[in-house]
Amino acid sequence: MCQSQWNWKAFVNFSYNSSEKSHMFHSSISISALFFTFLPRLSNPARHVLHVCGMALSSPRSAGDSATRTPATYQLVDIGANLTSGKFGRELDQVVERAKEAGVFKIMVTGSSIESSKDSLRLSRLYPNHLFSTAGVHPHEAKEWDDTCEASIEELAKNPECVAIGECGLDFNRNFSPQDVQIEVFDKQVAIACRLKKPLFVHEREASEALLKVLLKYHADLPPTVIHCFTGTRAEVKAYLDLGFYIGLTGFLWKDKTPDGVRAILEERLIPLDRLLVETDAPYMFPNIKASKVPKNIKEALTEQSLSFLNRYCSFQRNEPCSLPVTVEMIASYMKTVPQVVALSTTQNALKVFGLM
Repeated sequence: MCQSQWNWKAFVNFSYNSSEKSHMFHSSISISALFFTFLPRLSNPARHVLHVCGMALSSPRSAGDSATRTPATYQLVDIGANLTSGKFGRELDQVVERAKEAGVFKIMVTGSSIESSKDSLRLSRLYPNHLFSTAGVHPHEAKEWDDTCEASIEELAKNPECVAIGECGLDFNRNFSPQDVQIEVFDKQVAIACRLKKPLFVHEREASEALLKVLLKYHADLPPTVIHCFTGTRAEVKAYLDLGFYIGLTGFLWKDKTPDGVRAILEERLIPLDRLLVETDAPYMFPNIKASKVPKNIKEALTEQSLSFLNRYCSFQRNEPCSLPVTVEMIASYMKTVPQVVALSTTQNALKVFGLM
C-alpha cells in the first residue's frame, strides 16, 4: 500500500479487531514501537495528532541515550477533572505536574456552577495549553439559577480557553434540585450551546428519558455532545450513540458488576472507538483496582508504570488526573484490545470534539 493511501483510522480499527488473535501483542507492544513501526506511512492529519500530543516524529532513543525520567507510555486527554475542588488546594502545581509525567497532556477543568466556571477559566490561564475550561451549572446546583446565569455562561464561553458548555444535565438519583427546575435549567444551557456552537458536556443519572426529550428538541442544531462519566445501560448507550453523541468513561469501571452495565457494554464492544472519551472526574471516581470486584485478568493487564501513579498519589479521598492510564488499561482489557489503541483513539476524539488541535 502506498503512503498516500494509508489510513490512520483503518490502522486503529485493524489493531482493535486483530487484538483477540494475539495475546502477545496485547501484553507486550509498546507505544513507541506502535508509533515508529507505522510512522513512515502516517498521513499528515495523523502526524498532526502526534505533534499536538507532544510526540516527537523521530526515531526512538538508542539504548545508550540518557533520560531524566521514564517517558510516559501514553499521551492522553482527561476530558473532565474538577481541579477547582478544595481537595487540591495548594498542591495543584504538583497535581498538574504528575499528570504530565503520567502522559495526561491536556485536561478539561469542569465548571459546575458560575463561580467554579470562573475558577476553571482562571486555572486554564495559569496553565495555558495544558488546562482548558468549561462553563455551566450542574443539575445539583440548578436550584441556584437566576436571571444572571445565562449571560454569565455566555460571557465565559466566549473565551478561547473555554471549550464546552457544562457540566449540565439531569440527576434524578440524588435530586439535590427539583426535577422540573433541573429540566428548565438544562434546557437553557442546551440552547446556549446551540447558539454558540460550543460542545455540550452532559451529566445524566437515572434521567435518560427526560434528558433525551430535551436534547431531541434541539437535535438539528446540537453541537458535538458528550455524555460525561457514563454509568448507564446498553439501551441508554445505544440511544446516545444513535444520536451521534460521544461517551465518556471513568474509573467507575472498577465497581460496575451489573449484567447490563458499562463492563458488559465494553466486552460487547457497543461503543465504537471513534465515539469513546476518557476522564478521571477527579477528585472523584477513584479506580479501586485492588477490590475483589475487579476480575483477575483485568488486574493483570495493568502496567507497573500506571499503577505507580495510582498507588502513590490517588485514593478514595482524592483521585487525580495521573490515574487516567489505569482507566485506559481497564477499558482496553475489557474490550480485548491494546491500551495504545484506546489511548490514541480517545486522544484523537478529544482533540477533534473540543477543538484542541
